[in-house]
Amino acid sequence: MRVLALGYGLVCYAVFLGTFLYAIAFVGNLPVPHTIDHAIAASLPEAIGWDLALLGVFAVQHSLMARPAFKAWWTKIVPKPIERSTYVLFASLALCLLFWQWRPIDATVWAVTDPVGAGLLTGMFWAGWVIVLISTFLISHFELFGLQQVWMNLRQKKFADPVFHTPYLYGLVRHPIYLGFIIAFWSTPVMTAGHMLFACMTLAYILIAIQFEERDLVDLFGDAYRDYRKRVSMLIPLPNRRAGDVNKKNAEAA
Repeated sequence: MRVLALGYGLVCYAVFLGTFLYAIAFVGNLPVPHTIDHAIAASLPEAIGWDLALLGVFAVQHSLMARPAFKAWWTKIVPKPIERSTYVLFASLALCLLFWQWRPIDATVWAVTDPVGAGLLTGMFWAGWVIVLISTFLISHFELFGLQQVWMNLRQKKFADPVFHTPYLYGLVRHPIYLGFIIAFWSTPVMTAGHMLFACMTLAYILIAIQFEERDLVDLFGDAYRDYRKRVSMLIPLPNRRAGDVNKKNAEAA
């Protein structure tokens, strides 16, 4: 069973990796069957309805299955070592459904024709995805996507309790993965209405998801995370706010 769990985890990771690579091509309008601006033709009302429903399916799945209460119930059905892999699999399938059934909306919101500006936006698009990938490795990429859990289960070793740490990018913003997605989704030389809908809805989802995620992190790490929230901004890199408060008090005392 432990070997089967490892095999299952590897399959789920492979599905995720393929989905992640397709997501880059989908948003960037690279040569794949369906992209954000080239997919199933539909009328405007139909396109809006379909696209909102597809985004809603992903949002509900991604948030609901991440909640501790759901995990406590879910692990009564799914063995704990493969819980994270199953979550990753379901999230990947929800994205595959979105890629498959997406309806583009062709109206142009902006089009940057200047080569320098277009090149800068394209560079930011790729930089966003690089930030996402690097950020996952900073907090244990293989744990995040379920491989470490099935590997530890194979070796019959207890999975260590989570340790709070803020390496590199996490010292600049609390959610660099989300920041990377926002940069990637909004950085395009040609922004269509369909792409704008996708970018706006994912931004709204991210802002809502952060509230639930941080509530869970406070429950898990307590004062350590509360202090982290006071020191480090959520998505926009800003100077250390705690240092700013200290400098202000020193100036007032002087």
